Amino acid sequence: MLKNRICVVGAGNWGKNHIKTLHELGALGAIVDRDKTLLSHFKKEYSYITIHSELNDALENNYDGYVVATPAETHFKIAKTIILKKKNLLVEKPLTLSAQDAFELVHLAKKSDVSLMVGHVLLFHPAINKIKEIIDSGRIGKLQYLYSNRLNLGKVRTEENVFWSLAPHDISIFQFLTNSYPSKIKATGSTFLQKGIPDSTLTHLEYENGINGHIFVSWLHPFKEHRLVVIGSEAMITFEDSLSEKPLILHTKKIDLVNGIPEETNGPKELITYENKFPLTVELEYFIRHLDNDRPSIANGENGLEVVKILVDASKQLK
Repeated sequence: MLKNRICVVGAGNWGKNHIKTLHELGALGAIVDRDKTLLSHFKKEYSYITIHSELNDALENNYDGYVVATPAETHFKIAKTIILKKKNLLVEKPLTLSAQDAFELVHLAKKSDVSLMVGHVLLFHPAINKIKEIIDSGRIGKLQYLYSNRLNLGKVRTEENVFWSLAPHDISIFQFLTNSYPSKIKATGSTFLQKGIPDSTLTHLEYENGINGHIFVSWLHPFKEHRLVVIGSEAMITFEDSLSEKPLILHTKKIDLVNGIPEETNGPKELITYENKFPLTVELEYFIRHLDNDRPSIANGENGLEVVKILVDASKQLK
């Protein structure tokens, strides 16, 4: 069991998952929420915790870290308050809604010597980490192209478009797998339900090292599909996160030009095994391990800032 006591700020849709997981890890210390009925419910379920209706009250307690799971538009103000109190924190994605605000939080965290993480939870998915391992090993040759489809019918939001709602997952994965920031970003979107709020977007990314990719997200789609495809010069990888068995497959496929003629190599498929562990559990374990002097290198403030900058740059084109 972990000894650290973590305070969760925001006990709503995603906050409740942090609460449950931290309880299972033996690391839940407190909850902050303005909804007193919700607080009462959690106090009955986890009688040992402390509940607060105001963040400032929670900051007076000696909690080891704070998880901010409030709506995205509140992230900057809440995170800044926590950082200025020199407390370690994990802020749910996206870090902020503007690059300027994200930069300020990263700067303040460094100045205050605070550990700042961003909740890009899929960077802690065992399958994504296995893909990274395969790429780095050279098994697929030179990384050439990535694409991600994140499609479903709903959950439609009124305060943000589908790009800000779904694409942060895939942008963070692309950053993780390429170790690179895109040199060109091109985004298009389609709006049907609400004026000014795109329901589907297609974003093309180009990198200086020759890697290309695209991210397709939509909440107006007849079936759920979370698919990641990684194409290399010698082999390809597919990961189908929306299927119950969540298969990760290495395809021995490639095309070479021989005397100017395309020749296909279509070899065997290999089902890649990976650890069966919830990404949120891995993420929170990682956050807790990096509460002291060893600052996080995965999903840290700088990573979160990069994702926000890409979101902002692409969004300008969607308008």
